[in-house]
Amino acid sequence: MNYQNLNKFKIPENFRGKNAITVQLWWIIQSTLFACSPQFMYGWRNFLLRAFGAKIGKGVIIRPSVKITYPWKLTIGDYAWVGDEAELYTLGEITIGNNAVVSQKCYLCTGSHDFEVETFDIYAKPIVIEPEVWLATDVFVAPGITISEGALVGARSSVFEDMPRGMICLGYPAKPVKKRQVRNTLNS
Repeated sequence: MNYQNLNKFKIPENFRGKNAITVQLWWIIQSTLFACSPQFMYGWRNFLLRAFGAKIGKGVIIRPSVKITYPWKLTIGDYAWVGDEAELYTLGEITIGNNAVVSQKCYLCTGSHDFEVETFDIYAKPIVIEPEVWLATDVFVAPGITISEGALVGARSSVFEDMPRGMICLGYPAKPVKKRQVRNTLNS
């Protein structure tokens, strides 16, 4: 029995969404002009991402150590943050909503392989991080997941199913544990 025969593996046509030259050019730009830019140059990194087809809102903060596989499959809303060493593995689409935070070392993984077939077929499913979500440090998000508006996913949690709106979610696998409460400090 062969569990996987990688000699038979084939990447589906147009899986990357752009030709090989564009993919390689992005990876060169990302490892040089993007990664070597000073931390405060958020506008520069947003410009580079937009030049490669990403949809980036206003006031977005992306650290220079962030890794993005295919920027043309990335949408980030206004005033969202992506922290140091976060990885946006955009084999499929990733959407990050307005005022959402993807903290340092988070890994948003849109793709995997079908381990039930010998050809080890690759697939991609979108990830949606809705507005005002906070993914704390080192959170893993699996392919096909939606984390609903205002949810908070605690540090080092792993998300394998959709998370509900306005809940604090913790663990491996992450589960909702209590409602997220927010104090209004503007009127204090």
